[in-house]
Amino acid sequence: MKAYMQRMGRSLMLPVAVLPAASLLVGIANWIVGTAGANSLTTFLMNAGLAILNHLALLFAVGLALGMSKDKDGAAALSGLVAYLVPMTVLAPKSVQGLLGLKKLTDVNPAFSTMGNNVFVGIVAGLIAAAMYNRFSHVQLPMALSFFSGKRLVPIMSAIAMLVVSGALLFIWPGVYSVLVGFGKMISNLGFIGAGLYGFFNRLLIPTGLHHALNSVFWFDVAGINDIGNFLAGQSAIDKGLAIVGKTGMYQAGFFPIMMFGLPAGALAIYQAARPEKRKVTASLMLAGAFASFFTGVSEPLEFSFMFVAWPLYVLHAIFTGLSLAVSAFFHWTSGFAFSAGFVDYILSLKNPVAHQPLMLLVQGLAFAAIYYFGFRFAIKKFNLMTPGREKGEDEASESIDPFTKGSDKYAVLADEIYNALGGAANVTSIDNCTTRLRLQVADTGTVDQAKIKATGVPGVKVIDGKNIQVIVGTDVQFVADEMTKLHQGGPRPTAAAKETAATPATETTTPVSEEATAEEPVAKTSELYAVATGKLIPITEVSDDVFSTKMMGDGFAVIPENGEIFAPIAGTISSIFPTKHALGIKTASGLEVLLHMGLDTVSLKGEPFTIMVTEGQQINRGQLIANVDLAAIKTAGLKTDMIVAVTNGDHMSSITVEPSQAVNVNDEIGSVESK
Repeated sequence: MKAYMQRMGRSLMLPVAVLPAASLLVGIANWIVGTAGANSLTTFLMNAGLAILNHLALLFAVGLALGMSKDKDGAAALSGLVAYLVPMTVLAPKSVQGLLGLKKLTDVNPAFSTMGNNVFVGIVAGLIAAAMYNRFSHVQLPMALSFFSGKRLVPIMSAIAMLVVSGALLFIWPGVYSVLVGFGKMISNLGFIGAGLYGFFNRLLIPTGLHHALNSVFWFDVAGINDIGNFLAGQSAIDKGLAIVGKTGMYQAGFFPIMMFGLPAGALAIYQAARPEKRKVTASLMLAGAFASFFTGVSEPLEFSFMFVAWPLYVLHAIFTGLSLAVSAFFHWTSGFAFSAGFVDYILSLKNPVAHQPLMLLVQGLAFAAIYYFGFRFAIKKFNLMTPGREKGEDEASESIDPFTKGSDKYAVLADEIYNALGGAANVTSIDNCTTRLRLQVADTGTVDQAKIKATGVPGVKVIDGKNIQVIVGTDVQFVADEMTKLHQGGPRPTAAAKETAATPATETTTPVSEEATAEEPVAKTSELYAVATGKLIPITEVSDDVFSTKMMGDGFAVIPENGEIFAPIAGTISSIFPTKHALGIKTASGLEVLLHMGLDTVSLKGEPFTIMVTEGQQINRGQLIANVDLAAIKTAGLKTDMIVAVTNGDHMSSITVEPSQAVNVNDEIGSVESK
């Protein structure tokens, strides 16, 4: 579920990236209107920005459908559009009038007036369209219906699925809406505490679109409060006895410290918590979102950047928002807005006679900037939240390799040979991988040509049962899995030239060396290996995984650790860190490739017990702390904590003598390995 939410958050980045530009256009137009009045330019700018902001739900539907589909195909995006249009049309007020047999349009429940740009419905539509694409994009229908097979079937199934959702919402949505309106009316009598509760639920309900129900109670005339209308009326509202200085605007004022100060400070914390190699990209996203929030009060670019990938942080944001509204309401610091709680509306509100001590909102804003910055920093580090820039997306890993570029032909060729030996599309049903092996599901393992797979040079093949089989590849398994997935999805097979290139030894294309040089025997290079943790040393043959115990991945050893501090067994460069953090590779100056695998089957834990202290490409020393592992979490999951060290390309291990239950410390030398 966590991985799914992270994919969802990453998929939202495409539509969210459009919002800062749109909000800037609206902000500039609003500024000009407030200072010089409306004109053709303001109309032009305002409508250009609203063209995007008023279709946020549609953008989310298309963006999620594209991002969550298995191969990012345009057919998925089209299906997202179709899936969104169904409930928007079926649940439009005039349609609901006909469906329920109502005499007048005014008899339609006001809940359906929120369907025009409902983010919740957009998100549901995008997710359903992606699910339909992943399920039906390769389905073959009978001959009579073959035109609708494959990708043409996806929009049809998406429409049908969303028709069912629309039918459910027709009866569910009004009830939910009415409950929230009733809740809003109740808390409106609680003074500043009610204002705080409103602020909290306003943010918390944004992903569902139901915040409109609460807004209607406090901002408009559903319950006689009409906070925005009374504030904008200014002096005329006072003359009519509709506005009270120090109270009118109390359900708006607390948003200014959040939008102008709190969220930008939170964006700074997210940027600083990003991985060094991701900070430039993260800075672009955070800077654009922070500026939009500060200048115009459009907070969606920032909020949706962490709303799903780090939802506890979003809950914290909702709490801070509620606190801000409670504070401003308690001290009767009031202000208001026509568009949103950004700098433009704040400046324009200063001349409104209903505004009460609005400059104090700036002081409050500085305080909330500190609260957001330190609160976000603490939460991100303490709970290891995957905010933008803190984790490597699955899409980046799979899209970073072109199978027919120089240096990657071998992966495409190897994937093609293994895929064919497995039985191809007729037999393979699922492709996955862990650190060193392909984890494959097939219709029948009995039809797999194991000899042909072993002939490719892979270390081994392991049949689990009649449906599951594993192919041990090595630390390059991710690249092979990516290429095999492309083949399974109908991608092109390697060309004859690519196969020839992959099969040709590199030495055949190198410059000839002198006779003296060829006569000289290469000198063996020996490196020492050390224990990775304090605990009990066991030979690799006793590890409860036959891929390691049979030395398919190479010789080595394992340590059953006493604590979670894991240290480098050898000096070198971090060549790879697996996305689920349970394994990493080290390459020495002499060319040795050492795999550190932390625990058995811990890939299933999705990285939660592991805190990696190094980055890919980093030079490390022997004995350097490289990871902290929550051993209790691994044991609670019913898994073993063996810290396995395997040399995947060494000629042989030597000088290793492992006694029964031998205790070791991190500084103990275990043995040596030679490379030639």
